[in-house]
Order: sequence, then structure tokens, then C-alpha cells
Amino acid sequence: MSSKNFLDEKWVKKIDREIQGLRNRVGVDRKTIDEIFDKSTLLCLGKLISDHIIDTLDFPIYTGKEGNVFRGSTPDNKFVAIKIYRTSTATFKHILKYITGDPRFKTVTKNRRDIIFTWTKKENKNLKRLKEAGVRAPTPITMIKNILVMEYIGDNVKPANMLRDMKLTNPKKIYDTLVKFILLMYRKAGLIHSDLSSFNVLIYKNLPYLIDLGQGVLVEHPLAHDFLKRDITNIVQHFNKYNIYGDAKQIYNTITKTRT
Repeated sequence: MSSKNFLDEKWVKKIDREIQGLRNRVGVDRKTIDEIFDKSTLLCLGKLISDHIIDTLDFPIYTGKEGNVFRGSTPDNKFVAIKIYRTSTATFKHILKYITGDPRFKTVTKNRRDIIFTWTKKENKNLKRLKEAGVRAPTPITMIKNILVMEYIGDNVKPANMLRDMKLTNPKKIYDTLVKFILLMYRKAGLIHSDLSSFNVLIYKNLPYLIDLGQGVLVEHPLAHDFLKRDITNIVQHFNKYNIYGDAKQIYNTITKTRT
């Protein structure tokens, strides 16, 4: 057995122990575990452990259509968010709609795994753009194939809540900030979230954070403005319950009037 294979087996065994512990701690069913942690994903997690980027998987934070997010711990006991995209059950037609037309990814094949790897790269790039534009979102740390490691938003006890689950004490401030984020994304990052809603905003210490940027598209994307209108409408409609009635059309016109 080569040294590389020996290391691979060590990584797999460690991750297998982590997964078993995860199942025992939170009752994750075997079907879900098997869908997420195929052999390739296990080896990627092993590489992250070997490189001292992560040390353990703690518990699931979120389960979505394309992947799962876990809280993890680093060797120096700091928390990170570990997003793992499924390579076998993701909705590929849905994903391709947001990749096709993006000039950053002109050579994507129709191979299932290649599409997921591109999607992971896309979220990583989009999160970097948000940070540069001054939009609050998790800071990306590193990625490998279908795994994205990023800043954890939450405290020692639990992750931050989604906007949809919160009863806000400062709704107008949050609303104004989200509208500003949409504007900054468009004008400074040249980016549109494309799936912005109360599901994709975290509230932590009374501040909003945008998440789930895999589907984010550049303003040059052929469907960009349709996505932008939908994002604005979703946010405006959510805040109607706080008697905040924004004008989605006016916000769209203001955002797109000039771009620096």
C-alpha cells in the first residue's frame, strides 16, 4: 500500500467516526448521510483535516435542495460553517439555469460532478465579491470540489436564525439595510443574489447576513434583471407584515438607474 493510500484510509476512518458520531448526536438518518458523504466527499473532508483547516463536524445547521451545512470546529477550537453540496441528488436543471450565461464559467461540461464543483466555485467567488462590496455575508475560507468552508454565523450554543423565523424589534433598520445590500451588490459587485428571501438572510446580533450565494449571477447574465426584480419583491413582501410597504418597482429603477 502506498503512503498516499494509507493516508487516504486514515482520513476516511476519521471521517467515518465523525459521521457516526454526528448520526448519534443529532439523529441524522442513514439515507441523508449516505447521500451527502460519498467516497469522494469523505476524501475531501479528510484533506481538510490533514491540512488543519477543520478538525471535527459538530452538527447540521441547515438542509437545502442542493446541499447541507454543518457547524465544524478547527484545530484551535474556532467554529466554521462547512457546506457540502450533494453530487448525486441535486436538482441539476435548476442549477444549470444560473451557470449558463455566466462568463466566468464558459467551459462547464454536462458531467454531474463537474456541475456541482462549478457551483461550489461560484458560491466561493460570489461571497468574495460581496465582502469586497461591503455586503455582510459569511467570509469564505477555502473550498475543495463540492465542499465550501466559510465563516460561522452564530454563537457557542446555536447558529443565527433565518429572517423568516425572527420577530424583529428593528424591522425598518433591517429592511433598509437589505435594500442597501441589493444596491451594493448590483452597483459595486456587479452581482445579483437571484434567490433572495427570508430563507436566505440570517439575523445575528440584530444585523442581517446574506447567505446561499451559489445561484448569484453577474449583471451580464441574460436573466439577471428578472432575478433582481424577484429579489426586491421578496424582500418588500416579507416586510409588509411589519407595515413597511416598499415600492418594488421604484427600488428596481433606483438601483439600476446608474452603476458605478
